[in-house]
Amino acid sequence: MADPSTYRPAPGAIPTSPGVYKFRDAHGRVIYVGKAKSLRPRLSSYFQDLAGLHPRTATMVTTAASVEWTVVATEVEALQLEYSWIKEFDPRFNVKYRDDKSYPELAVTLNEEFPRVQVMRGAHRKGVRYFGPYGHAWAIRETVDLLLRVFPVRTCSNGVFKRAAQVGRPCLLGYIGKCAAPCVGRITPDDHRALAEDFCDFMAGRTGNYLRRLETEMQEAAADLEYEKAARLRDDIGALKRAMEKNAIVLADATDADLLAVAEDELEAAVQIFHVRGGRVRGQRGWVTDKVEDVDTAGLVEHALQQLYGGVGAEDRGEGVPREVLVPALPDPVEPVREWLGGLRGAQVDLRIPQRGDKKDLMATVQRNAQQALALHKTKRASDLTTRSRALQEITDALELDSVPLRIECFDISHLQGEDVVASMVVFEDGLARKSEYRRFEIKGFEGQDDVRSMHEVISRRFRRYLQERERTGEWAVPEEGPEDAAEAAADGAGTAADGTGTRAEDGRPRRFAYPPQLLVVDGGQPQVAAAQRALDELGIDDIALCGLAKRLEEVWLPGEDDPVVLPRSSEGLYLLQRVRDEAHRFAIGYQRGKRSKRLTAGELDSVPGLGETRRQALLKHFGSLKKLRAATVDELCAVPGIGRRTAETVAAALSSRTPAAPAVNTATGEIIEDGADEPAPAAPETAPIQETP
Repeated sequence: MADPSTYRPAPGAIPTSPGVYKFRDAHGRVIYVGKAKSLRPRLSSYFQDLAGLHPRTATMVTTAASVEWTVVATEVEALQLEYSWIKEFDPRFNVKYRDDKSYPELAVTLNEEFPRVQVMRGAHRKGVRYFGPYGHAWAIRETVDLLLRVFPVRTCSNGVFKRAAQVGRPCLLGYIGKCAAPCVGRITPDDHRALAEDFCDFMAGRTGNYLRRLETEMQEAAADLEYEKAARLRDDIGALKRAMEKNAIVLADATDADLLAVAEDELEAAVQIFHVRGGRVRGQRGWVTDKVEDVDTAGLVEHALQQLYGGVGAEDRGEGVPREVLVPALPDPVEPVREWLGGLRGAQVDLRIPQRGDKKDLMATVQRNAQQALALHKTKRASDLTTRSRALQEITDALELDSVPLRIECFDISHLQGEDVVASMVVFEDGLARKSEYRRFEIKGFEGQDDVRSMHEVISRRFRRYLQERERTGEWAVPEEGPEDAAEAAADGAGTAADGTGTRAEDGRPRRFAYPPQLLVVDGGQPQVAAAQRALDELGIDDIALCGLAKRLEEVWLPGEDDPVVLPRSSEGLYLLQRVRDEAHRFAIGYQRGKRSKRLTAGELDSVPGLGETRRQALLKHFGSLKKLRAATVDELCAVPGIGRRTAETVAAALSSRTPAAPAVNTATGEIIEDGADEPAPAAPETAPIQETP
């Protein structure tokens, strides 16, 4: 625990300008980010008597070891920089809302030649219009099913679309009138795009003009005795009205607004947001957070606005941020937030507290939803927290640990008959998986199948990196390393390596391998545990507990012990160790399968030096097959866009030095097919994603 007076800035050194400040711990990690209209009084408030600080603030300043700041021109810039740094550094003492689910949205892919209507989740993509979010995906599909009668926009996947175009026959929706069938040319690209834009206009709330236009066309058709057309238009109007009825009118003035309510107690806060478009509730979402910093309702609202609108891009202007944002308390100061929201929208945004009428009544409904969400979350968490606490305590007692293992790391080795040998590292903190800390390794020290030797290598590499991080801060002297160790450190350290993505430690961003576990678990029995212990002994590490979990009888093995520790089958501690072990196994298997798939699907061009994916695809597209590519001259290769003479010579030399594929054989007759179809170009390798996002 640090004394704040040891790193307190000198009097008068702190400017009085607006700015953003960062507190760092002894390892250089950013643990808190804040902003201020005037930096001097704000930072000075942290260095008063600890007894006068809020307990959470006192914990933060005693954990920190330094403070630094960046001066900006305006409070709006401070707000933007604070949001960027919170997203970048993930400080442990900042309020971070965690979404309780992945909300589906109705998306229209206007960035495609034939726009498609579909359900999407996750980050927004450029050129795609979104509506929602919705509570359930089925709600979107019901709405779309009603609207397709009037707006028969394409809803099929790219594969179905291409297949229908090849066979010249649309899918079922094309036959029943719920798709304009652009795949077979029944509608031009321009007309189909206009149809998709009408769909977007209707979903955006501009329904009145469209309905009036349809009613006028229906009356004109009836006057001209075109009764079939009039009946069809009548049914279309009915379908649109049924779709509109699914979202009850809550604001009679057809307002576009977001209503945000907060329910909180001393430890946690829940946020509920209603998205109202055209006077109707179009979507709802909710977040929950731990109050790890001393923050009031106004501060929670400000953080929620940053979370809600911080990712709005230029293509979402006018849609991502509505005309009105109604909140239970205004941020202090409020003008920078208003200006920031107005800049995102490209027009003025009315940020205020509703005082009367329908909007105040609707805010009360949102507030009730927030209170119910907080109560439900606390009920679930109480049960879960009790179980996890009991599991960690059982592990502590069974292994006779000095402290509860709040951070557990588990390692597993995976291979297929000695090929593509890889390892995984998974991390559990407070009994929960922390997937952003997962790491993966390629075994580089040898070839072949040897799980014990592989475990020794992986543990050595992981904790050598840990010692290097400590050596940077002067806490530990790292053993001298040879050229092979330096190469491993380069692969396991900064840059993009096989162990995951990393960032520079000097910047304070989350550093890989910087945090030691209280308990190290290996998948295996005595041999694997002995190898891991030997690796720790060689590095001089003696303050990390180690155990192994054998699969056969679920026995827990400790270093140097001839008999295992047997936990009861009903033990929560054993169940937690099993989950940790199984997660490491799953992660290792996924990485190994991905490497094997990539190796098996790699084509002859994949190993040509200096030839990337873009130019490989350009060559295959230009020549159509590897057979024609092998027969091409250097000058013919140079004719491909992006291929220079040196690259062309490299490609020609690489292909000529390899044995061509065996000729095709008719398996029925045994006939060698000399003049058959050209050898097809290999498909681009499809590797399953290995690193999961948190």
